[in-house]
Amino acid sequence: MSKRDFYEVLGVGKTASDDDLKKAYRALVMKYHPDRNPGDDEAAEKFKEAAEAFGVLSDAEKRQIYDRHGHEGLKGTRAPSFGDFESMFQGTSFGDIFSSFFGGGKRGPQSGQSLGLTLEISLVEAYHGCKRTVEIPRNEHCPDCTGSGAAKGSKPSRCRQCQGSGKMQVRMGFMSMQTPCNACGGAGSVITDPCGKCRGRGKVKVTRSLEINIPAGIQSGQRMSLRGEGEAGESGARAGDLLVEVHVGDHDLFRRKEDALICQVPITFSQAALGAEIEVPTFDGPIKEKIQPGVQSGDTIRVDRKGMPILGAGGRRGDLHVILVVETPRNLSTRQKELMRELADLDHKNVSVHRKSFFDKLKDLFTSSEDAKSK
Repeated sequence: MSKRDFYEVLGVGKTASDDDLKKAYRALVMKYHPDRNPGDDEAAEKFKEAAEAFGVLSDAEKRQIYDRHGHEGLKGTRAPSFGDFESMFQGTSFGDIFSSFFGGGKRGPQSGQSLGLTLEISLVEAYHGCKRTVEIPRNEHCPDCTGSGAAKGSKPSRCRQCQGSGKMQVRMGFMSMQTPCNACGGAGSVITDPCGKCRGRGKVKVTRSLEINIPAGIQSGQRMSLRGEGEAGESGARAGDLLVEVHVGDHDLFRRKEDALICQVPITFSQAALGAEIEVPTFDGPIKEKIQPGVQSGDTIRVDRKGMPILGAGGRRGDLHVILVVETPRNLSTRQKELMRELADLDHKNVSVHRKSFFDKLKDLFTSSEDAKSK
């Protein structure tokens, strides 16, 4: 497949200045760099294509040849490819490459990596808040060398290749780029007598016991960040964080909906018909609530401020929604059966009038429908 025009690749005209080329290439680096598009093969190809185009057009001599003879003219010379850029920045991140191309000072010590942890708690624990003790394996600064990597009584020596700057200057066309020194890795110093405990790494693996306070009202899937409880950073840099994701389990009696709690409470026929004071469960113990006469199965009563604590709301709580369920009695005594039969007789007399009215309405409906069909 033939190559696209280099000016088209960068999105500039043939009269573009060096600054225009630089701005155009910077925009493509921002858009297509592999660090920003993991697993995207198309973006990786466009990034390589842009690097090759910029490598030619940023070199005055190669640009002149390309303007006269196009891609054919470059066959007599070696046009810069993505590999030239890739070898310069092997093992560096997008931020390092961007800084090298477009300015920025020496990179300081890198912060430690953050660690992740998932905790399972119950709904009761989420209601009251709780503490959990966990074991965290992580890298910490070596106690023998205090993180320097050098044996006791010695210290790192200044890197001879970069003279302690930690950087190397690379020129490509009109651009001057800085890359980390390949001899010291950008540290500016090398360890000639490494620490025996950490073997010059400056860090050792340890397992720490950590108590985590989980606040009341936390939602399932919510994350907590414990600053400085992750991996140790480079010398002089802060440690990473510990990110704790909390999962709240289901409960046999209560269901949670955001900051509200929902539960079902069974009541008897007589309580539903006559009204009553019933016992309602809460996570703080049972409470008494009144229900009005004539409630139906499925009706809901709301109990203010007996739901979940609202995180960060100064102690406020959601509400408790109680769904009333009228239970059908089982294993009635002889006397209860007599009373139920008396009630049934009364219901029959009362309902019969209602039934008659209902069937009369039904008959009227059929009659109306037949009349409408005959017209």
